Amino acid sequence: MASRVETARRLRRDQTDVERKLWFRLRDRWPNGLKFRRQMPIESYVVDFCCVSARLIVELDGGQHAEPTSDAGRTVHLEKHRYLILRFWNDDVVRNVEGVLETIVTTASQEAPHPNPLPDGERERV
Repeated sequence: MASRVETARRLRRDQTDVERKLWFRLRDRWPNGLKFRRQMPIESYVVDFCCVSARLIVELDGGQHAEPTSDAGRTVHLEKHRYLILRFWNDDVVRNVEGVLETIVTTASQEAPHPNPLPDGERERV
């Protein structure tokens, strides 16, 4: 059985046309200085694109993802590791790559909520 690293390398080498189109726009810190990695292993999964500093994963879905529950376990697992997952249909990238990039940049630029927020109405006493 191939390791996750070997799988990631194969997926990078054999990327789809849609992955190639989006990667061309995400690479080299192009959108707002965000550093993305493609086909990145995380735990037992390999994700399409990941910006570690923003804890953001971008997944491209084709026809094989038509069943809404097919990726549910994967999403839950990655969210437990505090990643936010954005999913786009391949057709969205083909028809509106600028809109996809805008969504990615806007989402990555939002400040993440504090991991241990205070209860409503309470503030720290200084």
